[in-house]
Amino acid sequence: MFEGQPKGLFALALANTGERFGYYTMIAVFALFLRANFGLTPGTAGVIYSSFLMLVYFLPLIGGVLADKFGFGKMVTAGIIIMFFGYLFLSIPLGGGVMALCCMIAALFFISFGTGLFKGNLQVMVGNLYDDPKYADKRDAGFSIFYMAINIGALFAPTAAIKISEWAKTSLGYTQDGEAYHFAFAVACASLILSIAIYYAFRSTFRHTEGGKKDAKKDAAAATSEPELTKAETKERIVALCLVFAVVVFFWMAFHQNGLSLTYFANEFTEKSAEGVHTMPFDVINLVMIIFIVYALFSLFQSKTAKAKGISALVILAALGILVFKYYRATGSVEISAPIFQQFNPFYVVALTPVSMAIFGSLAAKGKEPSAPRKIAYGMIVAAIAFCLMMYGSRNLPSPDEQKALGEAGMFVSPYWLIVTYLVLTFGELLLSPMGISFVSKVAPPKYKGMMMGGWFVATAIGNQLVMVGGLLWGGLKLWIVWAVFAVLCILSALFMFAMMKRLEKVA
Repeated sequence: MFEGQPKGLFALALANTGERFGYYTMIAVFALFLRANFGLTPGTAGVIYSSFLMLVYFLPLIGGVLADKFGFGKMVTAGIIIMFFGYLFLSIPLGGGVMALCCMIAALFFISFGTGLFKGNLQVMVGNLYDDPKYADKRDAGFSIFYMAINIGALFAPTAAIKISEWAKTSLGYTQDGEAYHFAFAVACASLILSIAIYYAFRSTFRHTEGGKKDAKKDAAAATSEPELTKAETKERIVALCLVFAVVVFFWMAFHQNGLSLTYFANEFTEKSAEGVHTMPFDVINLVMIIFIVYALFSLFQSKTAKAKGISALVILAALGILVFKYYRATGSVEISAPIFQQFNPFYVVALTPVSMAIFGSLAAKGKEPSAPRKIAYGMIVAAIAFCLMMYGSRNLPSPDEQKALGEAGMFVSPYWLIVTYLVLTFGELLLSPMGISFVSKVAPPKYKGMMMGGWFVATAIGNQLVMVGGLLWGGLKLWIVWAVFAVLCILSALFMFAMMKRLEKVA
């Protein structure tokens, strides 16, 4: 899995892990913070939340255009610095008045603009590592590893957000969630310091991918073996990418409900505590032990030396021992906080990435691996299945307005509905997101790499702006109708993708 990859991949992945940890620590509590701190309605909080996400994913287009002119490395560094100040401003408790709201919006702009300079350009640099012919066949696997590293940061973020907020309330005397959440935002500042330290410590392994105005032509000639494209070929590739962009809009609209309507569901319709063995999924240490077991099992069967196999076996036994110990210590009950559910998606990504790579590697060896566009279409179908599960689980539940009126007498469901839904959504994500990024880096005309990667993020931005639909629907409608909207949109998008498949696979 990791063999034969360029060294720069791991340095760039780790730098991104630090930045993503801070970002997802903020996102874990942001929608709840808006409602608790400013007293906003679900719909208004949803509009702010989705608008912020839209900017986070739209501004990489601007970052890509700037990077094509000035270099990817300069934009990445500038982005980290700007993000740092945004998180710093957001972490200052200013109350819930108009001035505090204005300051928060300014901080969100800093964060989104900094992310726009950082996020897309770092991924272009990862793609540039594979322009070297000796790494060309490792591109999809490399992006899967890179995507897995993003989710390592995201895995620990919800626990960090909850623990730091609880500490602020118990140790510092903050009585309101809106006040305590500011400390979760402060965590992001520290994570960015770590991110930029990693970036510069290992810069020598990827410096050739940074580009720049002075040597752009030389780097382009050295980094790619592709022949010069004609105008017709360039147009054909751009059109194909735009078709993919149009489809992924609706995936991200549905997928990023995890931070909005699915978080509302966790907060308002899910049981508030777990007892005994059912507490284990909510302890991030248990999830990490499962990840160790998965990776050690792959290492056990793939290692070529007895020493490596022995180390893998020891890791498996140690992780199993910890899980067994914690199983027998799992007594009493724990409170289930809504943000904790956001740890399951990154956990599944990290745990399932080697599994998906093994499956597609096996299919590739037999000449049966689906193309990247076909994987994206399958991902849309899987996302639709996830929301069909939510439809079934919500079939007897009242509307959110009715639930609010019932108070403690309301209807609550098992947390496993969300846990399983996140599992299915993650299967869809693994089919769509890393493959989509890989497809863009492969198909984009060399002269427009930064812009086309920015285009991917614009599509994601539009999808994230549409996330607000979940907040606007959250009120008088029955829950199963809310989930049905996202299921239908995903199915229609998949059908469109299959209709365009021949045209997409022509350039893949």
